[in-house]
Amino acid sequence: MIKILNLGSINIDYVYTVSHFVQAGETLSASERNVFPGGKGMNQSIALARASSDVVHAGMVGADGTFLIDILKSAGVDTSLVKTGDVPTGHTIIQVDQNGENCILLLAGANQEINQEFVDRMLESFTQDDILLLQNEVSCVPYAIKKAKDRGMRVAFNPSPFTSEILSYPIDLIDWWILNEIECQALSGIDKNSPRDMLTKMSEMFPKAEIVLTLGENGVLCYSNNNIIEHKSYKANVIDTTAAGDTFTGYFLSAIAKGMGIEKALQLASIAASITVSRLGAASSIPELSEVLDRL
Repeated sequence: MIKILNLGSINIDYVYTVSHFVQAGETLSASERNVFPGGKGMNQSIALARASSDVVHAGMVGADGTFLIDILKSAGVDTSLVKTGDVPTGHTIIQVDQNGENCILLLAGANQEINQEFVDRMLESFTQDDILLLQNEVSCVPYAIKKAKDRGMRVAFNPSPFTSEILSYPIDLIDWWILNEIECQALSGIDKNSPRDMLTKMSEMFPKAEIVLTLGENGVLCYSNNNIIEHKSYKANVIDTTAAGDTFTGYFLSAIAKGMGIEKALQLASIAASITVSRLGAASSIPELSEVLDRL
């Protein structure tokens, strides 16, 4: 069975329910605060595990975040490569408005303690049959891309949060891009209101890669084998969109690792994401595979 190694962030999410996003100079009362496990990496590992993939998470937490390791384990994630250091765990402050939309303030914390020695040790037991998944919330991402490809591994990259430094990464080595409109616009230079043009430009920039462009309620576009495949979104009672993209990424990559076709992978990932947005929280809102299959 193909193993998926996820070098990713592990965070504590502080989620505030508000009437609207706070503006400059404004003091706004929140109606509720909840504390959840989170981080794009952690969310994606849990999604992979709940989609029944063999996933190993690599990352760092502080002493305040050891409970997050237990949560990963309970979801079925191999945590043998999660280390505890002296720097506090990364955390986010998330506002969720009355429409279920969110905005996020991130402090990286221990996620930025990943170094080249960590990456070298992390990769020791993985082979060319395996997949490395990366986001942009941990340090040492460019080194991890190069070293994984040196071992013959395939690399999936979710370039979030997007920073200009990504353009200096060895991104020509990426096998799968999984990104949203904002990230695609930043990479392609094409206006996000023209998603097909963005995708076409990305395909020209990265002709060897498969590119998955998520469009929220407008579904998803995928460039694969010189074709653009479109898949609809599924209706949902939107409560919180926080982990929708992470759920999509995990379910999509899980399906690909199992040898499913692109269209089936897009379908399962889209259904899973529609379930996630109907629940409050990040990791806790990600559905099990049985629930996704029931929706079929």
